[in-house]
Amino acid sequence: MAESYFPYPTIDDLMRCVIAEIQAHGEMTHPSAGDALELTGVLIEVANPRARLSRTETRGKLFSCLGELCWYLAKSKDLSFITYYIPKYADDADGDEISGGYGPRLFNWRGLNQVEKVTDVLRSKPDSRQAVIQLFDAGDLHRGHKSIPCTGTLQFLLRGGALHMFASMRSNDVFLGLPHDVFCFTMLQEIIASELCVELGTYKQAVGSLHLYTRRMNDAKQFLNEGWQPTEPHMPMMPRGNPWPAITLLLEAESQIRNTGELRDGILTDLDPYWADLIRLLLVFKCKKDKDANQIKELCGKMVSKFYFPFIEKVLSDLT
Repeated sequence: MAESYFPYPTIDDLMRCVIAEIQAHGEMTHPSAGDALELTGVLIEVANPRARLSRTETRGKLFSCLGELCWYLAKSKDLSFITYYIPKYADDADGDEISGGYGPRLFNWRGLNQVEKVTDVLRSKPDSRQAVIQLFDAGDLHRGHKSIPCTGTLQFLLRGGALHMFASMRSNDVFLGLPHDVFCFTMLQEIIASELCVELGTYKQAVGSLHLYTRRMNDAKQFLNEGWQPTEPHMPMMPRGNPWPAITLLLEAESQIRNTGELRDGILTDLDPYWADLIRLLLVFKCKKDKDANQIKELCGKMVSKFYFPFIEKVLSDLT
């Protein structure tokens, strides 16, 4: 009998066990996106949301995860923005945009900034159960767009001095989608926790259909064959206090790097090392595209957190 609850401390612990369970007990389905093994009615939990990045060779997708987060935070559904980081998004495009893009729905859904609203709710009523963001809309079933949000809602509960997050998803691809969703959603969780100056709680995700496409079976096998990864390393703690001025600078830097290949002088000045490191990572990704190993080595020497070194070293090894 298949398990339906997967509580683990890190994304790697979670993915290894979920993939193995799908392979052992998943039922074959034939959706339009391709044949897949599926578990239904699944609840996953990441006890330490800062352990949101896989440390494996196969699924250590720091740069695409960071790019997707910036796309969300920039309130964008622009295709060229996200395909700079994740070219596969082009498969889901309606013209030059991704109609189901989460950014506008999070920050400008029918004129409402849902992230700001749930933060205000929790600030004024800490025990509230109303801090819910809606991403899937009933109209999505009728508009005929290629991209329909897989996420229904995001709920935030402030309990015991910590902010807990609950995502409800209609569908989740365990190999490609899950690591990106966990990264972006737990970063949003930490952004709100930082603004409220509370601890970061657990992350839970309820999934109607958690699946592994048969075309990804060999990739999943490779992932499992890499063996258990260290469970201790995790991203550094986001600075407490209002994060939005720093996020504004992060997005300004991202746009400059992606569109011009350069970074305005002084943008890193007086910026907290946490956010400065994320901007340097965006520069590393640009240098990866340009095959500029020397510049990557220089950027690596300026990184404050050693957590990111294995990801940068992987880029360097791919270039040499």
